[in-house]
Amino acid sequence: MNNNDEIKPNAVYTVQETQELLKVSNSTIKRMLKHGLIKANKVGKQYRILGIEILRLVSPAVEKKAVRTYLNLKKKVVDKINKW
Repeated sequence: MNNNDEIKPNAVYTVQETQELLKVSNSTIKRMLKHGLIKANKVGKQYRILGIEILRLVSPAVEKKAVRTYLNLKKKVVDKINKW
């Protein structure tokens, strides 16, 4: 993976690619996965990580935007349910 590569939110990365992007050791990535600090999906015996998860770790602004979007959606759902 080239150091100039941009982390794309909807791209899928391997553990190795994520490790290179974050510049951390393999054991650190494993610890992050185990403790849920980074969310991943297991495909077969390997993990796959969405770019948005990597961005969430390195950019609090991205996480704040995601939280705002989630809370707005949750409010709409709750309002709709309460009307029933």
